[in-house]
Amino acid sequence: MPPATPSDAPSSTDDPTPKPSRSWVQRAIVLVRCIAAGATIAVSIPPFGWWPLAFLGVAQWDLLLAHQPARRRFRRSWLITAAWLFPMMLWMFDLTPPGYIIAGVSYAGFFAVLTLAVPADRPVARRIALVAAISVGELWRWTWPFEGVPLATLAQSQGAAPLAQAARLVNAIGVVALVAVGGVALSAAYERRFRLAGIAAAIVVGFILLGLVAPRGADSATAPLRVAIVQGGGPQRTPFTSDTEGVFNRHVEATRLIEKPVDFVLWPENVVSIQSTSLEGSKEDQVLSDLAQEVGAPILVGVTEDDTDTTFKNASVIYNADGTRGDRFDKVRRVPFGEWVPLRTLLIAVVGSGQLPGRDAVPGQGKAVVQSEVGPIGVVISWEVFFTDRAADAIRNGGEFLTNPTNGSSYWLTQVQTQQIASSELRAIETGRWVLQASPTGFSAVIDPAGQIIECQRIDAAGASSIGRCRTDVSETMVLQATINRRGGDTVALRVGPWPVLLGSAVALAAVNLPRFRRSRLDRSRLDHTE
Repeated sequence: MPPATPSDAPSSTDDPTPKPSRSWVQRAIVLVRCIAAGATIAVSIPPFGWWPLAFLGVAQWDLLLAHQPARRRFRRSWLITAAWLFPMMLWMFDLTPPGYIIAGVSYAGFFAVLTLAVPADRPVARRIALVAAISVGELWRWTWPFEGVPLATLAQSQGAAPLAQAARLVNAIGVVALVAVGGVALSAAYERRFRLAGIAAAIVVGFILLGLVAPRGADSATAPLRVAIVQGGGPQRTPFTSDTEGVFNRHVEATRLIEKPVDFVLWPENVVSIQSTSLEGSKEDQVLSDLAQEVGAPILVGVTEDDTDTTFKNASVIYNADGTRGDRFDKVRRVPFGEWVPLRTLLIAVVGSGQLPGRDAVPGQGKAVVQSEVGPIGVVISWEVFFTDRAADAIRNGGEFLTNPTNGSSYWLTQVQTQQIASSELRAIETGRWVLQASPTGFSAVIDPAGQIIECQRIDAAGASSIGRCRTDVSETMVLQATINRRGGDTVALRVGPWPVLLGSAVALAAVNLPRFRRSRLDRSRLDHTE
């Protein structure tokens, strides 16, 4: 009989032979490799955006799991994921240090637990299971706990890369799976398993090509729209100052820079702050009514209103061209530890109330659209653009284009803002719709249905007009004006959602672990007979 090869040798997890202890040098090398693998994934994600490194990070992850017992797979996967997520979710520390620690530890734990289902010594099965485990782990943290935190994702690493086009077929979670497939293709090539590497690479390339030719919706027969996005500018982190009136006034003045005629104007999230009263009858209400008539077009305005001593509302409200106040959408998905505090009572007991936001946002219940003079407008307010289901809800309820009014100035650094641009690109591809993103201090952008930031007219604070990339910089006052098409029709991603990837991953994990389960049952049966 020929000697056993690594592919059919007994699993190290089943081998009763004591293993020699590893030296501290070996342990240090493994530690550095794990941190390097996670850091490689981290820098593939915006604001760095070195997207090819996502594949290299997954390849390192796969090689670090090979031939390792369960406890080592757990530890290594936790370290890799922690090195990926802790630096790329640093924005959360500014909102709440306890929430940042809880999120990072628990999300790394998700992946560590899932990789226990990755076979150590069967190369093909290991790679199939790792792709499935990464896909399930990403979808898990996008959903739970705290209603999900889908930032610093493998999908966002590909927002401006060719692989993003596959989102038209398989949604963002499918892009995650394909990044993992590309990673195991590299690790297979490193181990000189060229047939396996070729199959995996062909899958990635095939989905990119299919995404390019897949249904993407179509322009409607109605006339194109001339749109304007208003960024008032000013210092970052304006929500943490008392200058709410200054924020509002900067956007009023910037709106007067718009070159008319224009059909629709988008303002950012919560640049209108109504305290101790409601929007109706406020001085801001009158100013906005006059401004809409002055511009001669409907304006979608981001408004926050006090609700009770412990709650507030966050909405986008239409002001019609005749000055009347129109439809309204209240934000459904809220930022954990920013717009609501999970485990508030427990956290107050641990860190005190001074470390936490004092009020929670009231979640909206409506459909993600507002009706307007230019037709139904899809609205995903700020945080909601990270969730594929919110954009899908907007389109299924008639949205002809998507708006993402956001307050990127709420966050430290530019991690959230750049990842939000990547998410807007993915939502454009998934839905086949134009996406307009407006932020008070950056980044604002116009993104076409192919996920590309277009060239458009840019008007600066001095009123000077130029043609350039339709994305703003941080803190500048800028109006972006472009012509977009209202669109209809579905993409495959809209029709199927994340379910094919989720079910396929679950089936893959079950299938590759079935032989181990059967072997375990057989061993128990033999032991029972022996006894």
